[in-house]
Amino acid sequence: MSDTSPQGVLVCDKPQGLTSHGVVSRIRRWYGTRKVGHAGTLDPMATGVLVLGLGRGTKLLGYITGVSKTYLATIRLGSATPTDDADSEPDLFAEASALSAVTDTRIAQGVSALTGPIDQVPSAVSAIKVNGQRSYARVRAGEEVELKARRVEISRFSILDTRYSVSEGHIDVDVEVDCSSGTYVRALARDLGGNLGVYGHLTALRRTRVGAFGIDDAVTIPEDLDTAAPALTSLAEVARTLLPSVHVDAGEAKALMQGKTVTTDRSPQESGEVVVICDEDLVSIAEVRAGGVLKSQTAFAIDLA
Repeated sequence: MSDTSPQGVLVCDKPQGLTSHGVVSRIRRWYGTRKVGHAGTLDPMATGVLVLGLGRGTKLLGYITGVSKTYLATIRLGSATPTDDADSEPDLFAEASALSAVTDTRIAQGVSALTGPIDQVPSAVSAIKVNGQRSYARVRAGEEVELKARRVEISRFSILDTRYSVSEGHIDVDVEVDCSSGTYVRALARDLGGNLGVYGHLTALRRTRVGAFGIDDAVTIPEDLDTAAPALTSLAEVARTLLPSVHVDAGEAKALMQGKTVTTDRSPQESGEVVVICDEDLVSIAEVRAGGVLKSQTAFAIDLA
């Protein structure tokens, strides 16, 4: 019997104040299914693109999490917070003389120094696990947490606008950031302020792109969840944005789903991973081995009847 539960991917515009898990809970109720997950956590303060997988779409989330992302953000120079964003109150403040010495040129130099491949120390209040426990849980328990730096790629860090309010103790810098998976924009704000000697934290964050999915693709979650839910993006359509694809016939698809290997001369590459499509159904994500041999790594059950 065919599975009639929702299968696919939904791109939503997360509202401010709602956790990513809170979005998952609402989508479960909206679509009437328990099998929902998300790719790439957004903090409660942040808004914007959150990609959710429903049914077999959850199998694609690990691949979606690893793609590049784009953010619009406002960095406030002049103070720091324990969370590096506006979810906590400022507890460190710059000297007036140091803030007065900040110029457009110095800000641009600071941004340039944080562009390209950099070693970034994630914010301590984050979901990264330390000895099996989330870093934020350790911090909230009063523990001092020092996370290790990790290499991330900031491919674009553009200054959009700068507003000087030195007499009020801050300078606000609107920026747009293209970055690799694993980048903390909060940490960019912290480090820009640190490099300028004036502290820094985020006051606004909006994710406008996750891989091939932009904010224009995102749906707004209604207050009334009895509203008709929109159609999901198909698994095959999403998968093709993540990896090269190869088409197979029904016999080859059945063999791959049974764990067998299939040899083909239609693979677009000689190694790595490819998306396997039969008609317009996603069969699997497969490893390409020597001689054009395909071996399924992640199978998606489809009805071949």
